[in-house]
Amino acid sequence: MSAPPPVHPQVTALLAEQEAGADEAGPADLSAMRAGYLEAALRLGGAREEVARVEDVVAGGVCARAYVPANTCASFGAIVWLHGGGWVLGDVEGFEHVCRALANAAGQVVVSVDYRLAPEHPFPAARDDAVAAVGWALGHGADQLGYDASRVIVGGDSAGGNLATVAVRHHADRIAGQLLVYPVTDAGMGTSSYAEATGADIGGLTPESMERCFEAYLQGTDAADPDVSPLRADLAGMPPTLLAVAGHDVLRDDGLAYAEALRAAGVEVELLRFDDMVHGFLRWGGVVDRAQELIRAMGEWSRTRLA
Repeated sequence: MSAPPPVHPQVTALLAEQEAGADEAGPADLSAMRAGYLEAALRLGGAREEVARVEDVVAGGVCARAYVPANTCASFGAIVWLHGGGWVLGDVEGFEHVCRALANAAGQVVVSVDYRLAPEHPFPAARDDAVAAVGWALGHGADQLGYDASRVIVGGDSAGGNLATVAVRHHADRIAGQLLVYPVTDAGMGTSSYAEATGADIGGLTPESMERCFEAYLQGTDAADPDVSPLRADLAGMPPTLLAVAGHDVLRDDGLAYAEALRAAGVEVELLRFDDMVHGFLRWGGVVDRAQELIRAMGEWSRTRLA
């Protein structure tokens, strides 16, 4: 595989700014890391798009937030979104910008799931929350929010992409599609994109930081479990998939391998390659134009899939 093009100048400037800030600060504890993750999302996400309604809901026993778009399709459905953050960071507040923009771009309700985080709640807590929330979206959630229960897409980024595709497999016969943005698909960490990134800071995500995330999440769970490493699952019967990868990302090859495995199982896959991007760029729509490009693409794909 040829080397990806250089990192986009907008991202280069952003990473330089982040690196300068990191040099000034000392090591952060978990609460500080979570606060910093949220602060960065709010600062870099741009203006919050207006939507018709925002409603806090309980999705199968899990806290969630629903965004009803300004202009829904005639017969609209829902997108259940599982946020990234290595199973350790992130919450609905930090993905407010993304979910509002996605709801408007798709013309569908977006339900953002506030699943439990590790290390306080290791595997299978987040998996169970994701499966329960998707089950709710396929039933009572549709009655509560007024969308068509036969039109449900499940999506997520990074660790959230992992949870999304795992939850989809538990409900595969009822899901209309899945949106996966640089998903974690295998705990083996043995791909070329991991090897290329060793010792390098690729958008803040390194092999070392991924190893720490797996340690916090798994806490002794078998890494080969298909609910941990969906690349090792039987993927027959999975729904049509839109999958996006970033070129400068330790998870790039996770996504590429998963797209190939889905296709081998007979699943329709549209692969989007953002070769000049780094991990996490979806959350930076206020400063990185390609984040908006990705949200538009997800919205258009969802509109077509749920039409």
